[in-house]
Amino acid sequence: MQTDFGYFEEKQLGKPYDVKLLRRLYPYTMPYRLLLLCSIILVVFITLLDLSLPYITKIAIDRYIVPQKESVVNQSPDSAEDKIRYLKADITDPAIEAIVYKYSDRFEIDESLARISFDELSQLEEKDLAILRKDDLTGVTFITAIFLGMVMAGFVLNMLQVIIMEYTGQMIMHDLRVKLFSHIQSLSVAFFTRNPVGRLVTRVANDIQNMHELFTSVIVFVFKDLFLLTGITLVLLSINWRLALVCFTVIPFVLYASIHFSGQAREAFRILRLKIAEINTRFSETIAGITVIQLFLQEKRNYLGFKKLNHEHYLAGMRQVHVFAVFMPVIELLGAVAIAVVIFYGGGKVLAESISFGALVAFLSYMKMFFRPIRDIAEKYNILQNSMASAERIFLILDSTESLAQPGPVIKSSLRSGSKTPTQALKKISEMSLEDVSFNYVENETVLKKVSFSVKAGETMALVGPTGSGKTSIINLIIRFYDPTSGKVLVNGIDIKKISTPNLRAKMALVMQDPFLFSETIRDNITLGKRNISETALQQILERSNCKAFIDRLPTGLDTVLSEGGASISSGERQLISIARAFARDPDLIILDEATSYIDSETEYKIQGALFNLMANRTSIIVAHRLSTTRGADKIIVLNRGRIIEAGNHVELMQNKGFYFRLNQLQI
Repeated sequence: MQTDFGYFEEKQLGKPYDVKLLRRLYPYTMPYRLLLLCSIILVVFITLLDLSLPYITKIAIDRYIVPQKESVVNQSPDSAEDKIRYLKADITDPAIEAIVYKYSDRFEIDESLARISFDELSQLEEKDLAILRKDDLTGVTFITAIFLGMVMAGFVLNMLQVIIMEYTGQMIMHDLRVKLFSHIQSLSVAFFTRNPVGRLVTRVANDIQNMHELFTSVIVFVFKDLFLLTGITLVLLSINWRLALVCFTVIPFVLYASIHFSGQAREAFRILRLKIAEINTRFSETIAGITVIQLFLQEKRNYLGFKKLNHEHYLAGMRQVHVFAVFMPVIELLGAVAIAVVIFYGGGKVLAESISFGALVAFLSYMKMFFRPIRDIAEKYNILQNSMASAERIFLILDSTESLAQPGPVIKSSLRSGSKTPTQALKKISEMSLEDVSFNYVENETVLKKVSFSVKAGETMALVGPTGSGKTSIINLIIRFYDPTSGKVLVNGIDIKKISTPNLRAKMALVMQDPFLFSETIRDNITLGKRNISETALQQILERSNCKAFIDRLPTGLDTVLSEGGASISSGERQLISIARAFARDPDLIILDEATSYIDSETEYKIQGALFNLMANRTSIIVAHRLSTTRGADKIIVLNRGRIIEAGNHVELMQNKGFYFRLNQLQI
């Protein structure tokens, strides 16, 4: 059977698909829309606080620290208007009045108001200067208190916003991971034959986690950055629109750099996600096949293969690092250029007394803030690309339609109809049959050709034939791991496509050559979640499946926790547990895929006894590799190259001296 291990990774991610992916992610955010709205509201307040801090600094400088100069007309009528920076003092205050009269030659008095040039302040004693400027000191103290209060408020709001977004992001990832896991479980076996375990693990674990920053940073903080950019632009224009326009001349260069480097980051992130999946796949295969690797001395070859993959992952990571290593300094350089423009142009305006010193300081603060959201938006875009690379892989799985078609609900009235075939209820299997069934795993490579047979309730039927003749494929069709290419698989004369798969499989049990056990207790492996099995019934199951003796020898008995795949017990004991599991299911149809192939004679005797008990009064289908197990079968179907070439019981087929006879002769 051929596989296609690369089909997920061949598709390219493009900008139109980004929008589509974001639109598809949107429904996962809807249950938490109130939290997102609350977070956005907090972001608005945080942004307003951030915008207020430089402006408060401007007020403190211009009003209290370095007041603006005032126009004063000299006494001479021929003189021009001058501008002088004054300190004003209210002489109704006795302490201030005393200082004014102490330095009367330096003050100008106008009724209750006295003023002194800032150039003269250095001539005053420090204690007198402190009294004169007590209102300024009070104002600065008040402004400082407001500043610190706003900083603390910003701290609290930021903390609340982070908590809300982290909770929201974790819940969205939780929902998406559960949805992906549930969907993967519903897919047909054909899907898993084409996709290695490591890749699927990467999708459920790494790719979901990789979207964490999308939900916690990008969604809301893009709003913050946009609000901040808009707010800074409006404030700068309101302070001095000419200086603002001069500063904005560097923005086209910033936008060009952001778009250029973001485009490079897109491909780097995509390759990185691909290499992580390939590394997980290689590691998973190494663990699963470690005995073969060590037996055939393939450690060095496998190591070199992994080293090559790891180096490719390193190169992709370094490409991503290179993009950021160049992009960040470029943005910082452009930010420094903008600051230089403010100092040069704005400083000249301060000297020319076109703007205040406080306005220049505010401009410098706002320009530093201005490049932060621009840099953040570029970073968020790169995070978005990384997340989109993961979202693309996730939705490729969610879009997979390889699950088996299920019938619609049971229809009680003939007047009701739907697009799906109505479900047929299955209470007990009285007959299982195939009608002209053909099947292929890969197009144009037929595995079964026009196969027809039936087995009635209580009968035992054996399927025999050389390797590759189609025995296991028939079992896969009966259990409905696959649907036939043509023909029908019938239960009680009903096409199994009209029976819900859970209803069908609930009536069957499969005992395989190498049964799979979960890393849980033996009890859980036998019951597989069935809570209605009493302890008495469970003990009877252990007796009939010949499990009781070896389970009682274990320190914790049924509550013994098995290692992965049941590796801590022997293959024969694993087989006995799988037979007990079939007993617990109490099926109508037992399917045995040569359950005694890989065990010793003593264990085979126990398993044969357990299988005899299991098959009693039940319909059984046996895939037989050793023909000694077929002699008691009511019917034997002989397959070769996907066709039925003989059918009958053991005696009849031996008398015919055909293909079955020759197979028996070869095994003697």
